[in-house]
Amino acid sequence: MNPSRYVLATILCLAVGVTYRARGQSYHVAHTYKLPGDGGWDYLALDTVGHRLFIAHQDRVIVVDPGTGKQLGEIVGLNRAHGIAFAYEAEHGFATSGADSTVTMFDLKTLHLRRHTMVAPDDDAILYDPATKRIFTFNGDAHSATALDAVSGKRMGDIDLGAGPEFAVSAGDGKLYVNLEDKGAVAEIDAAAMRVTRQWSLAPCENPSGLAIDREHHRLFSGCRNQVMAISDATTGALVTTLPIGQGVDACRFDPGTQLAFASNGDGTLTVIHEESPAQFVVVGNVPTKRGTRTMEIDLQTHRLYTVTADFGPPPAPTAERPRPRPSILPGTFALLVLDP
Repeated sequence: MNPSRYVLATILCLAVGVTYRARGQSYHVAHTYKLPGDGGWDYLALDTVGHRLFIAHQDRVIVVDPGTGKQLGEIVGLNRAHGIAFAYEAEHGFATSGADSTVTMFDLKTLHLRRHTMVAPDDDAILYDPATKRIFTFNGDAHSATALDAVSGKRMGDIDLGAGPEFAVSAGDGKLYVNLEDKGAVAEIDAAAMRVTRQWSLAPCENPSGLAIDREHHRLFSGCRNQVMAISDATTGALVTTLPIGQGVDACRFDPGTQLAFASNGDGTLTVIHEESPAQFVVVGNVPTKRGTRTMEIDLQTHRLYTVTADFGPPPAPTAERPRPRPSILPGTFALLVLDP
């Protein structure tokens, strides 16, 4: 490359970086839609084929139009719904039911129930791995992951993780990565062999929860409960950096189109981080959302973000079983928030 072309390329790269940083700063709550039902919630998952948003909500998964907030359907009969995953080739969806240790498989087009599969106590996060065409659940109390056949829904085996897992991601090449919450670590899993191949510390990160991946640059984004995002190299296991985020994170997402990483925080903020390069990351903003917006989903085509929350009242009186009860959720206040760039 001659000098003039090198200078031009450098200027263009800097301009693109500035543009994406500016986009990260411009995120805002554009729409709020009231949703049916009361009680707690967990993960959101966007069906990119059917253009529907699936939301785990207490004893069911509700399905809404992300553009209008209108309810399109629901999957009922769950007991503390947590995560949702889609196996498009098999035309099946899956949802974890943490209080009864089962996974519900449903028809992705009709939402009709296909089967319940017993997995392990406190099944929480769930994902589809395209390399093996398997569904994996991550079971907190059992300190394990469980593999299911995406076509039949049958259980294929368990993976001992040696610690309580939180969110997990697929690299798309047969490797899975999962946060180990009580170890402050990440485990790498060989999805075909169904075994842990590596594990590394995220210190000073404590209690990693949300996890996202930049597949092109092999970077993992772990949202930690001590208000940092720990960014690690999935190839070497090295910690690249940590950056400050809001309090109460439970989900992270990465947008390869804008090189922006996000942490949704229960304190009512969304932390936005720009990947300047695989070795350099900067916080570009903390977007106001609403208290309780700890989980989220992203539409990689529109770059919109989706999160849910409700209004809160005072916590109930402490008991021996619940010495630190959470604030009560006010009936009729559950809502979907849409953030536009």
